[in-house]
Amino acid sequence: TPVDTEDLKQCCVSPLLLGVDPLFLLQGGQILRVSTALSCLLGTPLRVRNIRAGRSQPGLRPQHLSGLEMVRALCDGKMEGGEIGSTEVTFTPGKIKGGTHLADTKTAGSVCLLMQVAMPCVLFAAAPSELHLKGGTNAEMAPQIDYTVMVFKPIVEKFNLTLDCIIKRRGYYPKGVKQLSPITLTDRGTVTKIHGRAFVAGALPVKIAKDMASAAVRCIRKEVRDLYVNIQAVREPDNEAFGTGTGIIIVAETSTGCLLAGSSLGKRGKSADKVGMEAAEMLLGNLRHGGAVDDYLQDQLIIFMALADGISRVKTGPITLHTETAIHFAEQLTKAKFTVTKSEDDGSSKDAYIIECQGIGLLNPNL
Repeated sequence: TPVDTEDLKQCCVSPLLLGVDPLFLLQGGQILRVSTALSCLLGTPLRVRNIRAGRSQPGLRPQHLSGLEMVRALCDGKMEGGEIGSTEVTFTPGKIKGGTHLADTKTAGSVCLLMQVAMPCVLFAAAPSELHLKGGTNAEMAPQIDYTVMVFKPIVEKFNLTLDCIIKRRGYYPKGVKQLSPITLTDRGTVTKIHGRAFVAGALPVKIAKDMASAAVRCIRKEVRDLYVNIQAVREPDNEAFGTGTGIIIVAETSTGCLLAGSSLGKRGKSADKVGMEAAEMLLGNLRHGGAVDDYLQDQLIIFMALADGISRVKTGPITLHTETAIHFAEQLTKAKFTVTKSEDDGSSKDAYIIECQGIGLLNPNL
């Protein structure tokens, strides 16, 4: 998810018992997600200071706390400072035991971000795991649930895992693995299909969804003229949606199995055409840089690359701040080695990069 540069403040994370000097980096929820998941997986006690220090409401918010509490329950861990508004947390993990666990933000906090912290942990659990995640499915500054299902799920499964997602039940069921396989995503191939979904929920008419879809198609047609663009306009059934909202996601599939997307959410005062065009421009931007993954997937793959057994290589567009942060903490906590280099392919955009990682080959001792 994108970082607002006005919010960049110092956040200090130090792995206790390892003697690593404090690290000063971007503050925000991503540091908590990456660091807590790796702490749980590696059995490394962790302290995080200055959490969200520069925000109007500093410290832990319900979404962050829900994720921390779920991981603590997953591994019978201990946590100090686990309360709303806390700017310092100490986390001491135990053994990842699996089982059924609930995380409920009791707000519209993103269930997709809850999954980001929990899923790597349950892949290495001692028993099957069932996670019930409650919160917002389509929230600002977070992946939409549609993105998780349509883009994140099929790509992350290339690490040799299976993720079943039932949106209606707000449930995620990852099957445990012995070890993650490395991936190579460097050949994007050619775009073979563009499809998407524009939706409205609550009291809004389906015409708004149709207007979003039409605006997106018009925008895409300016650069992609030889493919049929299929964006469905739907109104969510009242029994499957809470509240009122609008949004759109558009996915490009390629001849080599790559998936790149653009998305946008509506809000009061924002026209349907603008929502559709925003999503289309985001997709087109991801297609222009020549990478095999889009800008919002690159940082989500870092933790899996660090844990995999072997060398993973991923071609991306410009490296985002979230990706830089994820790499930094993954290297510090796992000792995996990352390199980022400009792509040297003849046909690549000048903005294409290769992220390479020698993973640590973490083993699940329970399988």
